[in-house]
Amino acid sequence: MSIAYKISGFNRKRKWRLFSEKVQWGPDSKILDLGFSEEEFSGTDNYLEKNYPFPKNITALGIDDAKEFRKRYPEVSVIQYDGNLFPFNNKSFDICWSNAVLEHVGEWPRQVSFLSEIKRVSRLAFITTPNRYFPIEVHTRTLLLHFLPKNIFDKYLSFFGKKWATGNYMNLLSYNDVRQLLKEAEINEYKIFRNKLLFFTMDFVVIFKNGGNGE
Repeated sequence: MSIAYKISGFNRKRKWRLFSEKVQWGPDSKILDLGFSEEEFSGTDNYLEKNYPFPKNITALGIDDAKEFRKRYPEVSVIQYDGNLFPFNNKSFDICWSNAVLEHVGEWPRQVSFLSEIKRVSRLAFITTPNRYFPIEVHTRTLLLHFLPKNIFDKYLSFFGKKWATGNYMNLLSYNDVRQLLKEAEINEYKIFRNKLLFFTMDFVVIFKNGGNGE
């Protein structure tokens, strides 16, 4: 197993511990999993489905076909949608889990809409997204160059055979970006946790619910 996958595994276990400590869930909790993976490249993919002990309570929502996902997790309800408004009524879920999806939903207005929809359909949310200023861009394993303006970084990725990661594949966020997105989505009561690797913040975990003031 590569070092990158080992670090990813370590980080996802750490996020799961935080989820277990900070989010009160039980056998009756209805959970929305936003952004399931049809293809699994490591044992850390679809982490919620692998670790949550009540799979019948999970609804997985995503834009991908779910043929293989359904085979792996037959007790989980799966819904495919167009990536816009969530096909659920207000407060349909006790908890929303969204691991490393926010950076993939599109540019800023789409990210605001994504958070607003999470707020609408769930009572509490656990959302993670990588830190734009972590020295290594975690999707492409690129060192430092993602600090450049996006159009320049996209040209670099295209030139070195990673065009799949350009355009709206990812729009990385800083700490201040996350706070501003939450503000624009009218999410007021939240906590942001920083997961660190050595001296650097690797990603952010946002836990929010309705009402109150931001921290």
